[in-house]
Amino acid sequence: MSEIESTQTQTHQSTASQPSQTTNGESDEQLREAWTDHAFDGDTKLAVDGLDVHYGDDHALKDVSMEIPERSVTALIGPSGCGKSTFLRCLNRMNDRIPSARVDGSVRLDGSELYQEGVDLVELRKRVGMVFQSPNPFPKSIRDNISYGPRKHGDIDTGLIARMIGRSDERQERQLVEQSLRQAALWDEVRDRLDDNALGLSGGQQQRLCIARALATDPEVLLMDEPASALDPIATSKIEELIHELSREYTVVIVTHNMQQAERISDQTAVFLTGGKLVEYGDTEQIFDDPRSQRVDDYISGKFG
Repeated sequence: MSEIESTQTQTHQSTASQPSQTTNGESDEQLREAWTDHAFDGDTKLAVDGLDVHYGDDHALKDVSMEIPERSVTALIGPSGCGKSTFLRCLNRMNDRIPSARVDGSVRLDGSELYQEGVDLVELRKRVGMVFQSPNPFPKSIRDNISYGPRKHGDIDTGLIARMIGRSDERQERQLVEQSLRQAALWDEVRDRLDDNALGLSGGQQQRLCIARALATDPEVLLMDEPASALDPIATSKIEELIHELSREYTVVIVTHNMQQAERISDQTAVFLTGGKLVEYGDTEQIFDDPRSQRVDDYISGKFG
């Protein structure tokens, strides 16, 4: 799932009367700060400033700055290798797990800097949860998949000693499992089989289970890396409906290669193009109906990508 860019596009050149084409089919174009300066109502949940990411000698993201509003859906779109997933992983420091990765710049959550010494990464990833491209339930029961995170973090205790001294949180666990599965629109389908192995669920159910598992740790932000790319249209529709519902309570940031999906479910859209640059960011309707960048217009209309 690593998105390490191998091709760079020349930018910051004046456009000629007939733009020259790169080998990727993109026109060279002078980027403008106004194209990514998105004003929105409400409070900022995540603020990114001057973000650069290198994988060894490969410059994967270049000087990305944007603000993400709370309780909304932000879609990240662009061709393969443009840095979308790299950017997403910066929002909860998942790139820290890649030895060759180097991250420079600032990412703030509710005004607090994530890239500073002393940040508790376990606590950060409770606040900023992640759902990956392919469903990855644990080979455990449906119930244990949901309660695993809260148990690990010490939020619930159902162990033998806790039961012996009368402090078991089994009731709390039952409530948490039901609440998380209801939020993920899965409860009615699995309520009578909570002790069954989660690997026996369908692909769409497994992905909703993974969303429920992320919700069980009570996050504020939910990151999704192409969560419906491996699903059939019916399961995809359920995931999209779920994302819409979740945005009432959570800040959702989603990477998708499906532009129709981005148009359907997101409030704002950020377009990354080759070279690791954020080219345009704004209201989803404006991005799809009236993009300001010619390259974004070409990408959305299918001329490249």
